[in-house]
Amino acid sequence: MNGLRPTPRPTRTRTRVRGAAIAAFVALAPLLPASAVAAGTLKADAALPYVCALPSGQRAATVRITAAFPERVAVGEEILPTDVTTTVEFPEPAVAELTALKAATVRAETRLTVGVAQGEQRTEATWSGTGQPAAVPAEGPLALTTTGDVPSLTPGTAGGLSLTAGAFGVDLALSTAEGTATAPASLSVTCAPADPDGRTLLAEVPVGTGTPTAEPGTTPPSPGTPSPSRPAPGVPERDAGKDAGRPAAKVPRAGQGPAAADDDTPGTPGPRPAAPPCLTKEPTPMSLSAYITGYSNVRKLAGASLIPLTCVLMEQAEPEIITGGTEDEPETHLINKAVGHFSTQGRKQTPPFKATFLTFGFAPTTATLVLEQTGPLTLYSDTLLALPYNISKTYVRAPLVLRVLDVRVNGTRLKVGSSCRTEKPLSSPEPDPATYPGDHMVLVGKGQYVWGEPATGYLLTGGGPLVGEVTIPAFKGCGTGGENLDRLLTASISGSGNYVRQIQGQTCNILNPFPPIDPECTDDGQPYQVPKPAR
Repeated sequence: MNGLRPTPRPTRTRTRVRGAAIAAFVALAPLLPASAVAAGTLKADAALPYVCALPSGQRAATVRITAAFPERVAVGEEILPTDVTTTVEFPEPAVAELTALKAATVRAETRLTVGVAQGEQRTEATWSGTGQPAAVPAEGPLALTTTGDVPSLTPGTAGGLSLTAGAFGVDLALSTAEGTATAPASLSVTCAPADPDGRTLLAEVPVGTGTPTAEPGTTPPSPGTPSPSRPAPGVPERDAGKDAGRPAAKVPRAGQGPAAADDDTPGTPGPRPAAPPCLTKEPTPMSLSAYITGYSNVRKLAGASLIPLTCVLMEQAEPEIITGGTEDEPETHLINKAVGHFSTQGRKQTPPFKATFLTFGFAPTTATLVLEQTGPLTLYSDTLLALPYNISKTYVRAPLVLRVLDVRVNGTRLKVGSSCRTEKPLSSPEPDPATYPGDHMVLVGKGQYVWGEPATGYLLTGGGPLVGEVTIPAFKGCGTGGENLDRLLTASISGSGNYVRQIQGQTCNILNPFPPIDPECTDDGQPYQVPKPAR
């Protein structure tokens, strides 16, 4: 399976190191369910038993999931779940743990892994949700309901497409009666299905052979794996026969790093999930490519939004070895730098994505957004080579503006025009402003590799989580026909303290492969590993 390659030993006279970069984005807020379900829908309502790991131990909990799906679709037609809500009910003993922390209110953010299957094809999607603050009851159970962003599905073949519930997680933000944070301020709870099979059917949507309803300028995908969030056409399928007999990765990937597809059979790479094209046109031995995806919070809107899978193309500089420290405790550092950009249909931007939010807490608003790169994306990685430990810290910097393409309030289009965007790039606290001036986002990845043991955190070639905090600037150029909407968008979105967490997949260097990582690239030179978003 895919893994992390070890950092080169400092005793080599010439170190060849390959780095990868990732950028992260900020969106408006989580998706919310539609206000009504059209005729011809299939409604799902399942109350599922789970076992959750709380500080005091394992507790039973019930997770109820409701959603609506099309009653039937054609091959290549989008399936977008609507009216999606997730309610987790904790029993009274679990509520007592919150009371012991002096928690008076709690706000939940949930994430549900949903398995998608059609015939022999398998993939997974993440349903995320954010809830409103709820009072902690003096006695009895606590029910927390969330609504959130749900990726669409596009089946490529005929036959029943089933959705099943898998792993569930909930982050609880706790506040006292005075409105201050408790200690600790939050709890992160992981839950597993109590069902012995580990999954429970939510719905099965029949997929026929009729003609799909395609949007203008789009082409229905060719037959293949059903995939979340509209995969771009043209992604080749990997020939599994070509990989027969290849060794498994000998260096495990970081604990938070993304999985390629199938971890059940050691040494056997699973089918590659569908992904947008990510190909370096004129690669050099220093060229790298990787996929990224993840979540971003918008503090003003008290929610999180899924950022779509995006391709990043990089060119590395020659690595440097720097020695320092003292005579008694010498240090050797490996410095790696790279410059790159997003690549979406030839443009330096993310794919357009939709987010639905409540403006000022009451007006349901849907926006189509894109993040555009205004300058080079740069990567700086410092790895302390202290055998058997290699400790790495990586900074990724990217100047990005948030552009608003379309806005609809209660279904009515708000004419924002073609120039609506933040007046300057998103910004983060910069630890080295003299070297890196100007407004840009900063993400940090920390990782460690111990020879012979699994790697943890983020490492350049293996990927993993990158986190940071950004400020969303004021908006400009919004509105048409003399109507200025700058202040409306600025008041509802702009501000500081927006947490970002992105997951980078393993890198691909088609001209300079590094065994025993397997597989690193597809047969036509695209990254094989497609990461999954995680909070």
